[in-house]
Amino acid sequence: MEIREAIRTNGTVRAFTDEPVDNATITSVLDDARFAPSGGNRQPWRVAVVGDTMLRRELAMLMQPVWDEYMETAAAGGNPFNVVDYVKPREITPNKANALLENIDSIPVVLAVAADLSKVAMMDAELDRAPVTGGASIYPFCWNLMLSARAHGLGGVMTTFLSRVEPAAAPALGLPEHHALVTTIFLGHPVHQPTKLTRDPVESFTTVDRFDGPTFGP
Repeated sequence: MEIREAIRTNGTVRAFTDEPVDNATITSVLDDARFAPSGGNRQPWRVAVVGDTMLRRELAMLMQPVWDEYMETAAAGGNPFNVVDYVKPREITPNKANALLENIDSIPVVLAVAADLSKVAMMDAELDRAPVTGGASIYPFCWNLMLSARAHGLGGVMTTFLSRVEPAAAPALGLPEHHALVTTIFLGHPVHQPTKLTRDPVESFTTVDRFDGPTFGP
């Protein structure tokens, strides 16, 4: 698949057919993903291909309360889990519908991705805000994975709900010391692959010289 087409048509997929994805395809996707850049080329990624049904159900159980809180906040007009002004809802209705969690047994591919923090240069770790720059060494790998999956005829979604309950998920996944759980990725043959994506135009987020400068454009 031509790279620009893949970039511009890789919409989120949360519903999959019953067609299985073999280990050779998963290996090929990961083989592509590993060419992502990372700080110092230290390649901090670790991937667990989660196939065990009981383990999948345990992960879904851990993610469900996070999903409930996320949806409760969004329904009230808030931005869930943001680090600026997030306030947890006083009441959260449990067990909100989520097809991924409800059908986790049958999802063709479930990947847990971790990063070795000893290999990540966290440039903003000492600033008076939540650090984010470490993501530059791991999320390009994750997005390479998603693009390769698209080229292999697969679709999927990259989620971070399990990361919010990392201490509880770590023993179940055998997460190594000094590693962070950065995403859980679900893949399969899509029931429908969205290709017409809605995104803000360039001029809505790009300025000249300074972030308060004039709008950049052709």
